Amino acid sequence: MGYLRVGFFLAIATLVHAEKPDASVPLNRAYELLKTKDYGRAIDSFQKAIEIAPANASIRKDLAYTLLKIGETEAARDQFEEAMKLDPADDHVALEFAFLCYETKEQVKARRIFKRLSEAGNATAKEAFQNVDRPLREGIARSRRTLELDPQNFSTHEELGHLAEQRDELELAREHYEKAWRLKPQRRDLLLDLGRVLKEEDRIDEAEACLLAASRGAEPRVAEEARELLPGRYPYVYEFEKALELDPPNIELRRELAYLHLAMSHSAEAEKQFAVLVESSPDDLLSTAQLGLLRLSRGDEAGAMPLLEKVLAGGDDDLADRVRSALHLPKTLKRREEQPRAQVSDEAKELAAKSLEKGYLKDAVKYLRVAHENDPVDFDVMLKLGWAYNIMKDDAEAVKWFNVARRSPDEKLAGEANRAYKNLKPALERFRTTVWASSTFSSRWRDDFTYAQVKTELRLDHVPLRLYVSARFIGDARGAVDARAGLGPQYLSERSLILSVGAATLPWRGITGWFEAGEAFRYRTTSTDTGRIVPDYRGGLSYGKGFGSLLANGANGRFVETNLDGVFVSRFGNDSLLYAQARAGYTLRGAESAKGFHGQFLWNFNITADAKSQYWANFVETGPGFKFRFEQLPASLLFSANFLRGVYLVNEGNPRRPNYNELRIGVWYAFSN
Repeated sequence: MGYLRVGFFLAIATLVHAEKPDASVPLNRAYELLKTKDYGRAIDSFQKAIEIAPANASIRKDLAYTLLKIGETEAARDQFEEAMKLDPADDHVALEFAFLCYETKEQVKARRIFKRLSEAGNATAKEAFQNVDRPLREGIARSRRTLELDPQNFSTHEELGHLAEQRDELELAREHYEKAWRLKPQRRDLLLDLGRVLKEEDRIDEAEACLLAASRGAEPRVAEEARELLPGRYPYVYEFEKALELDPPNIELRRELAYLHLAMSHSAEAEKQFAVLVESSPDDLLSTAQLGLLRLSRGDEAGAMPLLEKVLAGGDDDLADRVRSALHLPKTLKRREEQPRAQVSDEAKELAAKSLEKGYLKDAVKYLRVAHENDPVDFDVMLKLGWAYNIMKDDAEAVKWFNVARRSPDEKLAGEANRAYKNLKPALERFRTTVWASSTFSSRWRDDFTYAQVKTELRLDHVPLRLYVSARFIGDARGAVDARAGLGPQYLSERSLILSVGAATLPWRGITGWFEAGEAFRYRTTSTDTGRIVPDYRGGLSYGKGFGSLLANGANGRFVETNLDGVFVSRFGNDSLLYAQARAGYTLRGAESAKGFHGQFLWNFNITADAKSQYWANFVETGPGFKFRFEQLPASLLFSANFLRGVYLVNEGNPRRPNYNELRIGVWYAFSN
């Protein structure tokens, strides 16, 4: 029997051991994914490994470094913190955590760790500590000197409090936060600061009194931060009373205490608090009605009726109806739990505006969604949601909001939403076709040159590339380029239809990379180029940026534009060319009689160069120009005229003069579908 029992327990132990997950499986998978730079799936695998082995500091460290690669700084900071707790002796992890704390505005934590590591002899931490501590030390000394001359200087007390808190001089911080608040008691954000410092000092009761006062009656963000520092439970009566001793004018705090007394059937205490509210805020009809009903319920009709009559004469019909009902059958007026939807929407919009102003985009989206739920036809909220998601790089969600906002009856708002929608929508389509064409007349060559392209792109989800097929036409009307002076046709005109497949990167800060392979079908050959079908390989980088009053918006003012293109072309003897074009000038909107006309007076400066130093590909040009469009026509339809003076930079083998003058008149048009 004993052998059977032992065997049974051994079998159970073996089964448990066999079913125990092995962290090495997801961990090895994570490292494999890192090699292919698939960071999103690698992070998922690291997290699975942590679920299996939560006490393994090295997994958390590797996860933190991976999070940094995708820009998740705060999440990386939190993983380094967990790794530091698991392995306090790992100074490198502690140092990484400290730097990330400083980067994410948690300077107090950063300074503490830098100080600890510097005291242990870490040279990097010592330098970092001095860089953090020196400005704080000098700022504190400077603020103290200012207060010696002006002891009632509110701003200096507030600044000194912040500097002292960051330097861990908690007693000094508490002293000056309190002095600043006494000077401006309406600034309840200082109560939040004071409560935070008191909590650090382990003076819990005083801290909670400050935080409770800050959580009621303060601006919404301050109130929210204060609530996060308070205990998870609802405050007790004595805690409300201590907070009111600290902040007696806090109407919201006092009103909540009054209703708490009502809920506990402490009518006498509730009446006292409502009496103070009515005295300090006579326009508070809800408190006035409640005080009147409390007095009426205990038989004090003389004290109740003036208050109730005031409510009946007020503008709150719902409250007046409650009072009328109470006068027929006295009862306690319960606090209304729900705010009017319009009021909730207004408060949410206010919070969203402040969040956007401070760059808290996730908070802004949260508040804007609350506002939308409470007022589904507020098109301004929809437009702001579109812009918020756009800034957060979530264009798929942004397009949805721009699409509904462009149905607004407000023409200006609808126009803004419509422009944003049209700008974003094409980039999110699975297939997108763009067509552009440019025709230019050159006085120098006495010829017309045409460049055009039709391109269809395939958008791949979560892949930063666009695959495409294209048909490009490059040609001229008369063939004057090589007929005069024996120039090669590639100078301005390849006289070909080029069919190709390629890939292009998504734009990043105005930069796009691309490469394509195809075949060029010549519609006209020359004595030196007789092939009708020629392989064509091209690729390069392009950059474009504009500043100021650009032509598209039609505003008056100065502007600067620049375009840089580096191109490799196999048909030019595997040559690489660089095109740099810059334009600066003034954008002019037409007078009222010609308000549809927008023009630009500009000055051109162009440079072309190549890797093989061929004369036709190395020159500079400069000169005046004029570009214009009409508001009634598509925005991409542009007309231009430029007079350029050019100078060849390479003249070996150049059959023409080293300098030239040229008038170029052109038209450009593009559209996408």
